[in-house]
Amino acid sequence: MVYSRFMSFVTWFEIPAVDLDRAIAFYEHVLEVALERTEIDGHPMALFPDPSDDDAGASGSIATGDSYVPSLDGTRVYFRVPDVAATLQRAIDRGGRELYPVTDIGPPGLVAEFADSEGNRIALGGPSA
Repeated sequence: MVYSRFMSFVTWFEIPAVDLDRAIAFYEHVLEVALERTEIDGHPMALFPDPSDDDAGASGSIATGDSYVPSLDGTRVYFRVPDVAATLQRAIDRGGRELYPVTDIGPPGLVAEFADSEGNRIALGGPSA
């Protein structure tokens, strides 16, 4: 298979959580989405909405279990949002901590990072203001 720049290599992500209820409340507020509770392979999870048919992005979940350990180190998940500053503020309002301020990185747009309710480093990306 040959990948084009319009195809995503990422198909799924899992964000570790210690307290699934707390994490669901945090992400539903911050991203303004509804998460779906489920259990996969014995692990309680909450699923993010699937991308639309015209979106080449990936979806994922919040997951709990022995192998799911929140961390500020390691891989960063970037959520594409319409308003990076407003989304970062909602994260802070819910107890998240700003790790990287809203920054314009040129043609790709704006980015920011925060620590979520569980202690993970999460990034945001979106259009310039």
